[in-house]
Amino acid sequence: MIDAEQVEKRVAEFVEVCRRQGIKATHQRTEILRELAASKEHPDAEMIHARVRERIPAISVDTIYRTLKLLEDKGVIARVASMRDRARFDANMDRHHHFVCIECGMIGDFYSDALDRLPVPSAAAEMGSIEGVYVELRGRCRKCQLKTKKTQPR
Repeated sequence: MIDAEQVEKRVAEFVEVCRRQGIKATHQRTEILRELAASKEHPDAEMIHARVRERIPAISVDTIYRTLKLLEDKGVIARVASMRDRARFDANMDRHHHFVCIECGMIGDFYSDALDRLPVPSAAAEMGSIEGVYVELRGRCRKCQLKTKKTQPR
């Protein structure tokens, strides 16, 4: 879990974005963001729904999806590529990169000054304006590596 101070900072930033753009920072929207901001898992909409429902039993899956779309459109969260069917979301808007496990789908954040300084290839720049560079590394997480080692015959 993310520490409470960081979660509240992200919630306050969301409320400020809403205020500047004339959007209501409703209790439901705030709780959805709070849940996402508190997670390192990069949860999908169904996971967020199940967790927020513990606090707001009447919240619908549709409200979760609409709110996630709004938060993404306003730049408060980002959609993270996933090797699975469902979109995953990230409230960490600091410059960072992802490690994705090709076996279990775990997505982890990591920071790298070297990757932040990667030059944009001219072939990519010729396709259009570059808004940012994001690196995603794919491999097997430690948990899946250990599981594989345990099942391999000796």
